[in-house]
Amino acid sequence: MVRRADISQGADGRLLRLPEQAPVDGGGVPPTGKLVRGAKLAGVPVAYAGRRMAGVGKRALGRSVAEVDREIRSRTAQHMFRVLGELKGCVAKLGQLLAVYEFVLPDEVAAPYREALGRLQDSAPAMLPATVHGVLTTHIGADWRSRFLEFDDRRPAAASVGQVHRAVWHDGRPVAVKVMYPGARQAIYDDLQALRRVGPLFSALLPGADTAAVIEALCSYIREELDYSIEAAQQRAFADAYADDPDFVVPRVVAQYGDVLITEWLDGISLSRLIAQSSVVDGPLRHERDRVGLLILRFLLSGPARAGLLYGDPHPGNFRVMPDGRLGVVDFGACAPWPPGFLDMAKDFYPALIACTPVELEAAIRRNGYVQPGRELDIDTVVARLVPIRDAVIAPTLALTPDWLRTHLRAATDLRVTNVVRQLTMPSQHTPVARTSLAGLGILGQLRAELPLRDEFIRWFPDIVGLPGPDDLPRE
Repeated sequence: MVRRADISQGADGRLLRLPEQAPVDGGGVPPTGKLVRGAKLAGVPVAYAGRRMAGVGKRALGRSVAEVDREIRSRTAQHMFRVLGELKGCVAKLGQLLAVYEFVLPDEVAAPYREALGRLQDSAPAMLPATVHGVLTTHIGADWRSRFLEFDDRRPAAASVGQVHRAVWHDGRPVAVKVMYPGARQAIYDDLQALRRVGPLFSALLPGADTAAVIEALCSYIREELDYSIEAAQQRAFADAYADDPDFVVPRVVAQYGDVLITEWLDGISLSRLIAQSSVVDGPLRHERDRVGLLILRFLLSGPARAGLLYGDPHPGNFRVMPDGRLGVVDFGACAPWPPGFLDMAKDFYPALIACTPVELEAAIRRNGYVQPGRELDIDTVVARLVPIRDAVIAPTLALTPDWLRTHLRAATDLRVTNVVRQLTMPSQHTPVARTSLAGLGILGQLRAELPLRDEFIRWFPDIVGLPGPDDLPRE
């Protein structure tokens, strides 16, 4: 730690004396100009095309096709996630969600993307101290240092729209100081505009969906994440709900000043370490992954009942395994209440899902807006897709292995015109639930956790779920 008031650390490790009010510079700030951001994103497919061309020459010189393809995939993955990490904002969140879609790919193809994704989640370019001090001066005041006994400029943790510094509050508490990047808000607004412009592409991929409404819902959801006062209120709700819980730790909010959020500091082991050891198939590590996976599942399912909110950002960087075994959770910007009418919809839909008979299921799908009025639906194929998922969910335990996820995600993301998913849609107001569900599947799949889904659903949704056993299922 460095002492407050007038000391900071230079890039070469030497201690430097700084003025009380450090000027804001551009050091370490993600690019915010639309042209620069657009050029960086456009450079990814251009570079990929160049590597493909270069690969032709390498194969002509005798290198095997498999070796050249592996090199192309690896370099493209590194480039893609480096750009996502530099730009942060919406595109970094996109990179986090790719944790789900890596399961669609064969393991030998997904490996370089998984490695690069881990680096995106755990590290990113840091703001230089002068920039951080300038943001603190702007939002707390020129005397911001008087609020802290210590403030550490070194080793900040990256967030999608800011970074987190360790410090000691004036009352002696260790705290995390989350500082938003200067210009991040406008950069994300520009990203959202770009997302709206590519909406027609999503319509081409999913013609049955109201993609414009879903994109607008996503934009509204992300805009709220830029308001640290909303994040502070949401974190307070979770901290109160899980106070003194034997399984979970949610750090309390200490203070919030504009684009600066100060919370209690959590020590613990990053979930990325457990994920890195996910290839261990048995022994203590396997049991620990199952235990932590169950805690993650329980936290995601219990949030609405206990805190009144869905936790919307489950990825490895937001979970810690505490020294006492509890699950620590940080970053509450992406939270939302149940969408209006969602629980009533689930209660109505559930019996048809369990029965999985064509007439009942199609009626429930149409009644709840999951297919556009008048659109044809291949309900027999829908039933064939849902039955194995239903059977897995109501079994005593479900092993969320990469193979299991890969099988079902491939079926859902198949872009062939014959894919029945292209006939379906999703009510736009359900976007927060879809985001939590997809990201939660991704992180639990990365852990390769075996989970008692049935018991957890019964525990948290007793009014909806009276899950049957295998003997209660309808017979063919």
